[in-house]
This record gives sequence, C-alpha cells and structure tokens, in this order.
Amino acid sequence: MRIRTVLTLSAVLAFALPASAGVATASPAVTPQACREHSLTVAARASDRPDTVRISIRNHGRHACVVDRVPTVVFGDLDGPALPVPDGTSAPFRVPAGGTAYAAVRTLDPAATELRVVDRLTVAGDPAHRGRTFGAAALGAPGGIRVWEPVTTRWHRSAASADAVLARHTG
Repeated sequence: MRIRTVLTLSAVLAFALPASAGVATASPAVTPQACREHSLTVAARASDRPDTVRISIRNHGRHACVVDRVPTVVFGDLDGPALPVPDGTSAPFRVPAGGTAYAAVRTLDPAATELRVVDRLTVAGDPAHRGRTFGAAALGAPGGIRVWEPVTTRWHRSAASADAVLARHTG
C-alpha cells in the first residue's frame, strides 16, 4: 500500500511540475523479502585446499529474496560460529530467483597450536534459519573436521570469488 502511494505521488509530481522544477521522479527501490528457509537449498562440499569447505545456497523460489551477507556456520557442539572475513557487520545480501550464492570456510587456522575435532558442521543461509547439518565423512574428513578459529567469507556471486577472498584473508 505504501509503495503504491509513493508511486502515485511520483507520477503526479512528474506530470504536475515542469522538468525544470528539479524534482526527482525515479522509482523507489524495492527490497526483496527475507528468504524463507524452505526456499533455499543449502550445500557444502570439501575443497581442494586443506581444512576448507565450500558452501552455497540456491534460491529455488519464484522471487528474489535476501539473507544476511554472512553465512552461519557452526561446528558440532562447539560454541560460536565461524567469524567473517573480512570483518564486518550484518547486512542484507540479495539472492535472485533461481540464483546461487557461494562462500568459503576455513575450519583450521594454519598457525594453530591447538585444535578440536568435530563430527559435523551446520550451515544456514541466514542466522534466522536452523540450517542443514553435514557429517564429517560427507565433507571428505572421515576422521572428523579439524577446527580452531574458523572463518567464513561473506556470500558471493561465484565460488571463485569466495575462494579468492578466503585466500587473501587467510594466507
């Protein structure tokens, strides 16, 4: 209802005022709704890099939607999710209808002198979602997923872009 009012007001201003009046009549931006968990397919697979997992979400809904730009990745029963690289705060990330978003997760800091081993990790496209759990063996780690100070990239439009950001920020 509010959008219709704004569009109607823009149309009235466009016709009622001369172009020299300096009134902007561009259409307002429409932000897509939050992605519903059942509209997303969450995937995870081993990477060719050690202690790295590639994750993705696919929007199989009919409309674009938004998730948080930082995926939620938690490891077994350990406290806390993977931290984002680069550092940043929460913000929306648009996933087009039929589109896929990609992120890369490094589970173990290469300089770690300690580690924990878990039998699963859970990935959610958005913190409001429960997510999907993947067993260690399905991710190429039959002995368990090695974890210490894990990090994740933000969502990206391509897997190559996510991989490049992870490489740049984790050495």
